[in-house]
Amino acid sequence: MPFAYYDRLSPSRKKIYRLSDGIATLGIPRGQEHGAAVLRIEAALRADDRASVQRECQGLLDVLAAGYRVPKLRVRVLAKRPVDGYGELHGLYEPEEGRTPPRITVWMRTAQRQQVVAFKTFLRTVIHELCHHLDYELFALEETFHTEGFYKRESSLVVALLAQREAADERAPRP
Repeated sequence: MPFAYYDRLSPSRKKIYRLSDGIATLGIPRGQEHGAAVLRIEAALRADDRASVQRECQGLLDVLAAGYRVPKLRVRVLAKRPVDGYGELHGLYEPEEGRTPPRITVWMRTAQRQQVVAFKTFLRTVIHELCHHLDYELFALEETFHTEGFYKRESSLVVALLAQREAADERAPRP
């Protein structure tokens, strides 16, 4: 069932919406293992190390982009989430403009309490923004909409990454 804003879309945009909604899964590219990378992002976030979080997110997204055979994008991790009249902004995808490559911006601290964002929430935000990039570059959609299919793709990739993280954590040597 389409979201409420669907009725306000033009016929051409409704077609894009339906195409997006029809793509329900997004797996990890064949042969890729990201458990250790996801663990490094979690550790950097726990250590409140913004530069390391950015570096580890960039590494993960570089490998995912290569696996999906789409252009790389830049990741920028900033400290405190901005607030507007609607609430806190968690992440932002900015498509390529001219010579500027596509960019994802995510924030690692909440706006009100300035606490480090929970790991799974942070990872979901990063993957959410990656999914916008994939809508354009992998699925060749002219626009990227928040559809049920979009959220299912996001969720399926996050679940797969967390499963790899769990497996990598189980294999890690214990003191």
